[in-house]
Amino acid sequence: MGISLFHGLLVGASLIVAIGAQNAFVLRQGLRREHGWLVAGICAVCDLLLVAAGVAGLGPLITASAVGVQLALWGGVVWLLWQAGAAFRRAGRARSLEWRGESRGEAGLGGVSNNVVSARAVVAATLGVTLLNPHVYLDTVVMLGIIGGQQASPTGFVVGASLASLLWFFGLVGLAHWLAPRLRDPRWWQIVDIVVGAIMLLVAWQLAMRPM
Repeated sequence: MGISLFHGLLVGASLIVAIGAQNAFVLRQGLRREHGWLVAGICAVCDLLLVAAGVAGLGPLITASAVGVQLALWGGVVWLLWQAGAAFRRAGRARSLEWRGESRGEAGLGGVSNNVVSARAVVAATLGVTLLNPHVYLDTVVMLGIIGGQQASPTGFVVGASLASLLWFFGLVGLAHWLAPRLRDPRWWQIVDIVVGAIMLLVAWQLAMRPM
């Protein structure tokens, strides 16, 4: 279970830390102290449910067929290599984590006032930024479901991926004021992308070298 948990932690972290609207939203709520811990918890729980659904649904379906196992195995390798290439390409471009409206003091929550934001509005906005992105289903339900199904302990993989979500989102909120100026520096994201690409290559190699 330990190796599967470690794989889940690595792959989950590699996907979660990619720059995007969800991370910007979580960081912004942490900076504004507007239900930041609630936002982090919702994001982590959504990841847990989606990854578990993928591993529980796709994993057994695929592993029931020898052909399905091979297709899933090499499909996972190709996907990881593609993700690694994307990370290295991002590292070659200067970019930073910005969110629309922050410099003008706008709420960015569907017009909700920046002064008083209700928990209900924050929950709705968090679910929207998390679940209305089609890529989240490809990453969690499909690809993590396939990779998790190849592990000796699918449960350990789910635990590891969920732990990565938990640490990342709660870390963003807890360290928001320290992270904010650094995440606006493109050099930090170049380092992150290089590390992400390296992790993806490592996991792809481990999958490819797995005994048939």
